[in-house]
Amino acid sequence: MLIANDITVQLGHRTILSNVNFNAQPGTVTAIVGPNGSGKTTLLRALSGDVDYSGQVLLNGCDTRQLKSWELAAERAVLPQASTLAFPFTVIEVVRIGLQSGTSGETDSVAMQALNLVGLPHYANRFFQELSGGEQQRVQLARVLAQVWDPVLDGTPRWLLLDEPVASLDIGHQLQIMDIARNFAHAGGGVITVMHDLNLTALYADSVAVLAHGSVLAHDSPMQVMTDAILSKAYECSVKVNTPPPSGFTYLLPHSAGLATVSQDSL
Repeated sequence: MLIANDITVQLGHRTILSNVNFNAQPGTVTAIVGPNGSGKTTLLRALSGDVDYSGQVLLNGCDTRQLKSWELAAERAVLPQASTLAFPFTVIEVVRIGLQSGTSGETDSVAMQALNLVGLPHYANRFFQELSGGEQQRVQLARVLAQVWDPVLDGTPRWLLLDEPVASLDIGHQLQIMDIARNFAHAGGGVITVMHDLNLTALYADSVAVLAHGSVLAHDSPMQVMTDAILSKAYECSVKVNTPPPSGFTYLLPHSAGLATVSQDSL
């Protein structure tokens, strides 16, 4: 389990997160949603140990501040919003960076398996810089998958921390990537992902944390969290939640183009 207690992050004189409590279970996909500037990426960076914070983050029962960098790398892999490379690495070399960070370094075939999983097996010898933005994102996902290739290792769940993993992808590849995340969770690993697409969130997430102004507004199942009142309050516009037949999956549509007057006491 991943548990965050009273996480506060300050950058200069600005408080980005304020006393945030958060948890995620292995075997599930936990989505973090909210408007721009609500603290989603900062929370993910705190959970991964990539930003200074006050409070405590427990990963599989261990305080992440007490873990060495290689121990963290063996238990969780992080996909940032964007990655840049200064040197002309080939695609397969980029994916192998994940092998060197994790515990599968002796299994070189994992790199090609990861590329196959993201649909890029024929790109192995191409230079990373030659790829489109969406292709680069999928290569980076292959890298983090290689790092924690086995969702459970020696009885311990491993974690994918993904920051907007489908942001630059077309709908077909969005579904492909979310299927990969869900399958990783179903195999016993944990997935925490920052999302902007509320429809994909409703379709794939087992748990949803809604952030607003650096605090958790709500955290529960999609059915409990993705309501007119909560989402309208978080995004400060009128949002209508609908359930179309016959699938029964929740989907979201903006209710009006103008800003809504949402009472802070409406919940």
